[in-house]
Amino acid sequence: MKETFVVEWDKQYTSLKPIKLEYSSIEGQRLILEPLELSHRNELCELIDPKIWLWYTIPIYNSEDMDSYIKRHLADQESGSGLTYVVRLKDTDKIVGSSRFCNIDKANKRVEIGSTWYSPKWQRTFVNTECKLVMLTYAFEHLGCICVQFQTDSLNEKSRAAIQRIGAKPDGILRNHRICHDGRIRHSAFYSITEAEWPKVKQHIANLLSYPILQS
Repeated sequence: MKETFVVEWDKQYTSLKPIKLEYSSIEGQRLILEPLELSHRNELCELIDPKIWLWYTIPIYNSEDMDSYIKRHLADQESGSGLTYVVRLKDTDKIVGSSRFCNIDKANKRVEIGSTWYSPKWQRTFVNTECKLVMLTYAFEHLGCICVQFQTDSLNEKSRAAIQRIGAKPDGILRNHRICHDGRIRHSAFYSITEAEWPKVKQHIANLLSYPILQS
């Protein structure tokens, strides 16, 4: 009689209750993330800089482009398929960029953090690191997500390094994933952080920011 070899996978279980995003601000030590509104339009237009949009499939070069961006993202918020935040510095009350939850899978408790951009002055500063800490904390500890995903152009080495720097693990390359505004076919690099990985990742990000030990 043949023996049957059974693989014992690591079983994990979670509540079947779907996640629900709330239209409210979320706050860090030096940043506050406010849900995008039409009233943010003029402040966002002040940040327009061609250098920001090198890797974006839909760039923003002028106020008309920004109007289209806001309209598109507000429509996503209305439908529940996305939630965009403006990133504001607490000490100066200035908006320095934006990030969003998108590709929201409520039933499977997954979200993506994406469409992140900052004024060149605030790139490669604490801003992106704290923004990710705030959004990840909200996703895992308030929404109850089991996984948070990131994606970027496979050729964008700076973005890929920034995603890996916070502790996200590579999931692979999705080939011929998107068509850019200039017709270039983009391959997308995907990364993720799981619920089980989050406590260590959270402390790692806090260490990058020289913040005190954080308790979930």
